Amino acid sequence: MSNVVCRSLGKRHGRLIRHGAGVALVVILAINPEWSIATAPIAAPPAAPLTNPTDTTIEALADIMVEAPEPRYVSPTRRDQIGRIWAPVMINGHGPFRLVLDTGASHSAVTELVALTLGIPTGESPPVVLRGVTGFATVPTIKVDSLTVGDLSVDSPILPIVPDALGGAQGILGAEGLVGKRIFIDFRHDKISITFSRNERSTSGFVDVPFHAVRGTLVVVQARIGDVYCKAIIDTGGQTTIANLALRDALSQHGSRAGGIPDEITGATKDVEKGEILPMPAIRIGGIAILDSGVTFADVYIFKQWKLVNEPAILIGMDALGLLDTLVIDYRRHELQMRMAKGGAG
Repeated sequence: MSNVVCRSLGKRHGRLIRHGAGVALVVILAINPEWSIATAPIAAPPAAPLTNPTDTTIEALADIMVEAPEPRYVSPTRRDQIGRIWAPVMINGHGPFRLVLDTGASHSAVTELVALTLGIPTGESPPVVLRGVTGFATVPTIKVDSLTVGDLSVDSPILPIVPDALGGAQGILGAEGLVGKRIFIDFRHDKISITFSRNERSTSGFVDVPFHAVRGTLVVVQARIGDVYCKAIIDTGGQTTIANLALRDALSQHGSRAGGIPDEITGATKDVEKGEILPMPAIRIGGIAILDSGVTFADVYIFKQWKLVNEPAILIGMDALGLLDTLVIDYRRHELQMRMAKGGAG
């Protein structure tokens, strides 16, 4: 099978965001697969919920965010933007709410606006410890009766409240309930569907890559960068691609290391970690090679939580994934099915 080569054109724009006014929102969507009941008090009291909101009020508030000028569900990576994936999610039968699909998160979460819209007080369920890319924090939660999108249905989930879901979204759709499902993401036609997997093989033009599901849902594939093999986590919730220092050191042994540019990474908990932007060879996954002019290297908190500090590893974000024409994540087959857009990027 011949290699399909694409070039990450959204990276430079992503760097401008990170060093500008939007720095606090970078990689805010990647939540650690583990969260637990907290014993520490909440730093600030939650806002009071709506009093007996009517269905009309609920739908009106939801539509504020759903009716966006950007693509409704799927936005590709282009020269002037980093791609995003939004899912139309029903909560307690209301919505749809626009949640960012985050394959790096085992649990879903919502913004305070959603709790306000649904009229659910945040004090009726226990707070949780939210573990993000750069740290952890205690956050309030709400307990809902149901969360559904397509064939995915989660009964009685407890949803952490995140400060901001980025890009006009109202929360995060995590990986709970995705076992045995198939996610079909069509960047060109602004389409996402979540169905039960029927063990479908890919059609002509796709590159198939097997993945290992850590903790049942975290999508990990083998990648090669230059002469170095590494673990690559498919992170649809992250804007940009982040590599650990073990990968940086391994690459430096196979060639001279160029000088880097200081970078900062801010996660969902607002903790900031220092990093360094360095040039890197193409990321090769199966028959696809993604060329990137620079990746941020840092041993961020999430690598430590996943015990991926001592071996080369990389979080592949939407700056790279959004260059695809179509991405299929089949949790039954444990397989990625990827098709590149003609010309490699929009």
